[in-house]
Amino acid sequence: MPRPRQPGRHRRPEPVAAPEGAPALVLAVPGAPSTTTRGLAEEVVSIARSELPGLDARIGYVDGEEDATVTSFPEFPSLTSVLAHAATERTARVERARAAGAEVAEPEGPVAVVVPLLAGPDSALMRRIRQAVMESRVAAELTDVLGPHPLLAEALHVRLSEAGLARADRARLFTVATAADGIVLATVGGDEAVQAAGITGMLLAARLAVPVMAAALDEEGAIAATAEQLRGSGSAQLALAPYLIGPELDSALLDAAAKEAGCSVAEPLGSYPAIGKLALAKYTTTLGITPQQPSGAPVH
Repeated sequence: MPRPRQPGRHRRPEPVAAPEGAPALVLAVPGAPSTTTRGLAEEVVSIARSELPGLDARIGYVDGEEDATVTSFPEFPSLTSVLAHAATERTARVERARAAGAEVAEPEGPVAVVVPLLAGPDSALMRRIRQAVMESRVAAELTDVLGPHPLLAEALHVRLSEAGLARADRARLFTVATAADGIVLATVGGDEAVQAAGITGMLLAARLAVPVMAAALDEEGAIAATAEQLRGSGSAQLALAPYLIGPELDSALLDAAAKEAGCSVAEPLGSYPAIGKLALAKYTTTLGITPQQPSGAPVH
């Protein structure tokens, strides 16, 4: 049974459904495909679908398998294959409608909107995603990465609190004996990624009231040097917070950097609900759809 609508001015707005025939949201997943990666990506698209009923959401792997057809689809389809499949399906829908006697115009607009599953910029990965979109020969729009964004600062805070490295809520004066007094925000993708992580880091610092500094995991010694800088400014108990969703992360690299820097480590962002909401926000902004604004999103 549908739930009754809450009366009064505080009732939640009715969710906006995806327009009929809207382009697919294709999540571009980096890293080596695995069942763990697929589970994470499926969680993300599930969140996006729950926020926008009727959404056609699909998963394409940057390092996936290429030989996908309408009748045979691999376990980890490549981004190029998924885009080609979406285009084939759209053409087939139009042809079926015409065969049934309906007057259907040629579909306009992109076949898909590709959203990279990346918290911050990574020029090498974005170049590969862009190349895959071009090789598909499909009319598809490619969005920017998910961050920086206040919701990602919230996600980092939650992951730190889950690891016992931060207070869950400063307002409740809830103390954690192992709470860090300095955070190293780990990212990959060079200087551009570090700068972008630094923006989210400022938002995290405001939430935790402790210093936060970003550093590159893929730059030798950068994590340890940043940790020493924080210790030099008075921080004694440090935590390493991955500003990474997970598939793009080399866990061995993270563990080695944490050990070198003498830091405790939080989990990556993973399938935290904000990731699905931000992926959907990239999609809807590209298409000009305006569903309910996610909590924590900046007001324009």
